[in-house]
Amino acid sequence: MVGGNGHEYHFKHRTLPHARSRRSISHTRLLKSHPLIHTAIQQPGFKRVKRGLRPAIPAIHGLKFDANYNNAQNDNPDSEPTDPYFHLQWYLKNTGQNGGKARLDLNVQAAWNQGITGKNVTTAIMDDGVDYMHPDLKFNYNAEASYDFSSNDPFPYPRYTDDWFNSHGTRCAGEVAAARDNGICGVGVAYDSKIAGIRMLDQPYMTDLIEANSMGHKPHQIHIYSASWGPTDDGKTVDGPRNATMRAIVQGVNEGRNGLGNIYVWASGDGGEEDDCNCDGYAASMWTISINSAINDGQNAHYDESCSSTLASTFSNGAKDPNTGVATTDLYGKCTTTHSGTSAAAPEAAGIFALALEANPELTWRDIQHLTVLTSKRNSLFDAKNRFHWTMNGVGLEFNHLFGFGVLDAGGMVTLAKQWHTVPARYHCDAGVIEQPHPIYSGRSLFLELKTDACKGSNTEVNYLEHVQAVISANASRRGDLELFVTSPMGTRSMILSRRANDDDHRDGFTKWPFMTTHSWGEYPHGVWKLEARFNSAQPRSGWLIEWSLVLHGTKEAPYRTLSPASPHSKLAIVKKAHEDKKMQ
Repeated sequence: MVGGNGHEYHFKHRTLPHARSRRSISHTRLLKSHPLIHTAIQQPGFKRVKRGLRPAIPAIHGLKFDANYNNAQNDNPDSEPTDPYFHLQWYLKNTGQNGGKARLDLNVQAAWNQGITGKNVTTAIMDDGVDYMHPDLKFNYNAEASYDFSSNDPFPYPRYTDDWFNSHGTRCAGEVAAARDNGICGVGVAYDSKIAGIRMLDQPYMTDLIEANSMGHKPHQIHIYSASWGPTDDGKTVDGPRNATMRAIVQGVNEGRNGLGNIYVWASGDGGEEDDCNCDGYAASMWTISINSAINDGQNAHYDESCSSTLASTFSNGAKDPNTGVATTDLYGKCTTTHSGTSAAAPEAAGIFALALEANPELTWRDIQHLTVLTSKRNSLFDAKNRFHWTMNGVGLEFNHLFGFGVLDAGGMVTLAKQWHTVPARYHCDAGVIEQPHPIYSGRSLFLELKTDACKGSNTEVNYLEHVQAVISANASRRGDLELFVTSPMGTRSMILSRRANDDDHRDGFTKWPFMTTHSWGEYPHGVWKLEARFNSAQPRSGWLIEWSLVLHGTKEAPYRTLSPASPHSKLAIVKKAHEDKKMQ
């Protein structure tokens, strides 16, 4: 059965090879002809890749395991962990080691000091498997919530390769839930939380059903799903979740965790400045939390993609010193200091969300996103190439095209989570559409405007924004040179598509592609929205903006009206005051 709805099933033909280069038209036609079958679709294979730089030779180290360690609760969370690699985990506590910037870290100690360590929260690592026998992971492994969709069995152990290619999931798992004070490797962000292994990334191809089954697996036992993979980060791919996968994610956020909604955390991508994560339908989805990375001195990593859908950032490597990588668990009981890429950033975020869910188990999937926006910090994050600057939106929230609303703050999120009141109901407003094609020429911008009342007076009225989607159909003589910008009625300009130097497409363009921005979070959506389309190229280009529809997501009521800010200078206080001032007008 597929998706748990009782209506969809996965059939396999025993006499056909596992993968075929041609469609099985006759078999599909035979199924379709059966009176009890409504629709039959053969599963095509497609490519999904892990996000992270992989060293040619694994940097691995063996450590002795203390057999007397029994995962007992640490009696003094105020003290520092004694794990041998903790001093290398600068993203947990940055003292300026290896040329880093002191105190530029995830502020996890402030959460641990409150006794919050991730208890009773399970994070699923959707990847190439997890070494669940690793001594730093085995006591925090949730076997009941784990499964191997690559081999169809309940044992998601990584397949052996000489180059340790399938170490990716094990490394991600250690970042979330490596045990504390056991003399092995380092410590996880949420070291008392559980991890589930979902092996689904180790086969010659991906299918919609493998992805859908993975993202819908045990949705009431699993709280958070962490994904450090996606479509190829080659700067020319435009791809995202297929039908069944999208339905599984939507079902997860609506029904998972007994109605509170599963949390899907996504690595934003490793395509660097030549790619745009808004062309990745997983990272750009409003149902997921897209996480970018910074290195130990605050600048973006050279592989970081930028886009308007990124919500926040954590840390990964990128400096020349290998010790500035992410220290975590590795295959076969080993440890590594070289885990990297936005692959390493997403599990850190998942660990912080696990801390928040222990602090307040009633948080919904949207509460987690609001907490992320309100507690992330600008800190010392900056664009090394000075392309993207910190900008303030219409309600006083600072954002950056690379880093979203800033670096996650575990202590700040846990503190606010404890006093949090669930945000009001979310509505979806189809705010307007322009269906008449408009030409785009080199040397000048095309400007289009949509005036909206944000569904005022209807049962889908939106007054306070969360996500904004510009669903666009367009083509161009060279797609990679097309740039798109959306400006809100409060003046916030979001680049929803940047130039992609490797994208030579001149046929497919974009067909109803949902470009998303988080930059107008909290803003008042009534008024004129502007879309700008232009070519960024010295060569003459031409194209068409075929259709633009504006979709607003947010609340009718002020989301923070029942909360009491701890400080008048907090982001919560600033946004709440902006909402109150707007209401007085």
